[in-house]
Amino acid sequence: MVVEPPERLVRALRETAPEGDDWLEKLPEAVRRAVALRELTVERVQVPGGRSSLVVLVRTAEGTPAVLKLAPGRARPEAERAALAQWAGRGAVQLLEPFSTEGVLLLERLHPDVSVRTLPEAKALLEAAGTLRRLWVEPPAVFPFETVTERTGRQAEAMRARAQADPEVAPLVDLALAAREELLASPPEHRLLHGTFRQSKVLAGTRTPWLAVGPDPVVGECAFDLARLVRDRVEDLIAQPSGAATTRRRVKRLAESLDVDQDRLRGWTLFRAVESGVRAGRVGRPRDAELLLEFAGWL
Repeated sequence: MVVEPPERLVRALRETAPEGDDWLEKLPEAVRRAVALRELTVERVQVPGGRSSLVVLVRTAEGTPAVLKLAPGRARPEAERAALAQWAGRGAVQLLEPFSTEGVLLLERLHPDVSVRTLPEAKALLEAAGTLRRLWVEPPAVFPFETVTERTGRQAEAMRARAQADPEVAPLVDLALAAREELLASPPEHRLLHGTFRQSKVLAGTRTPWLAVGPDPVVGECAFDLARLVRDRVEDLIAQPSGAATTRRRVKRLAESLDVDQDRLRGWTLFRAVESGVRAGRVGRPRDAELLLEFAGWL
């Protein structure tokens, strides 16, 4: 059995890998061990796949279609496992094994090539938002997840450093950091959040029409989670003459449909867009950085 990680995954991990990291080199052997331990039959690697994990379509010893997912520690796979266990299949893909193998998840098989992104934009946003609402549950009393304060604190440090090195982005970074400080002062609720929710993270299922996959869970207010959805299909928004107006309408519509404060949603959308744009510039994706920072400027 030869498992070749998709080029998209290889490129993304090499952008962010710490010096000396050898996870990619060890990946084929890790797949072999995970498959043998579970007596799985490999069908194929999902391509193009994601940017932080390898997804392999498999069948269990009983012939049940499933997904084997392997991720490096920096992608926080054990936090993903804990969140999926908390959701227990309600709005999200279901775990198929109770035990933990470091960095390995066995999941129910959805339809990997059919996400809500394949729907017309208005329908896609509606279905995605409905799925997201189901995930916003009370976190357990003791949880292994980052909080929004912790995650954005790390991100804020990197943003400040980038602004010092590139004065051109400094004004937007200042606005984003100011918005963060204001938002963290009075969060309206604390929920378990998906953390990296967007249309491509919602796949067609069998138990229910749509289920979320690939969380990077975090605990905090709902507006933080919804903010990433606001900028979905950002390339299309930027290409529209009315992109700025469309974005403002999207903020209003999503906030109203999910009972989220509109100003808080706008603030977190600004912060997350600037953070993503600054990070894209830092790792050598100038086109993505340009799109995201232009989008942020509309907010």
